[in-house]
Amino acid sequence: MKPDPNSVHTKFSTLRDMMGDPSELAVRKSITRLDKHCREFIRRSPFVCIGTSNGEGKADVSPKGDPPGFVQVLDDQTLFIPDRPGNNRLDSMSNLVMNPAIALLFLIPGFNETLRVNGQAVIVQDDTLNQQSSINGRTPKVGIQVSVETAFLHCAKAFKRSKLWEPESRQNRKEMPSLGQIIIEQATPAGQSVEQDEVVRAEQAIEKSGRTRLY
Repeated sequence: MKPDPNSVHTKFSTLRDMMGDPSELAVRKSITRLDKHCREFIRRSPFVCIGTSNGEGKADVSPKGDPPGFVQVLDDQTLFIPDRPGNNRLDSMSNLVMNPAIALLFLIPGFNETLRVNGQAVIVQDDTLNQQSSINGRTPKVGIQVSVETAFLHCAKAFKRSKLWEPESRQNRKEMPSLGQIIIEQATPAGQSVEQDEVVRAEQAIEKSGRTRLY
């Protein structure tokens, strides 16, 4: 469904007039380095979303998770994010090869605030950094090194609205099909029946990967 062309805003100035100006503090809170508060937030965070886009501007967001502090703060301007085994699509890294712009969103369970970090990134193969990121004797092959341009804490409104961490917000996963069922259905051409043995194999592969290929 395409939007009504008359409802689409194509000029930022018009949008700004409608929405109003940000507060002075909202502008000033953006800093160009990782201060002690940013460092502490990253040290506590076990989860980060990585936003990238390719040379044509097509965007992607990828979740990364590990024990708290898995993202290394190398100095006030530099971060290192280890790469863990995944599906080998390499969406984020292929984008960064074409377009180094990167956006990070750090989360901490129980915290309603998030940390946003924007900058430029490269894919690096650094033996020292990789070794420092080893878990269970397994070392990443490469990582993403980020040169920080801006960083700021984001307010709690989104988490308060969604009640993300509240126990009553938890939903029953069994109310939706398994991931294997969903993937096979999505990968099956329209009009063709889903083979149940394919679903079983997909579910077995997903379970095995989650058990043996975390690191």
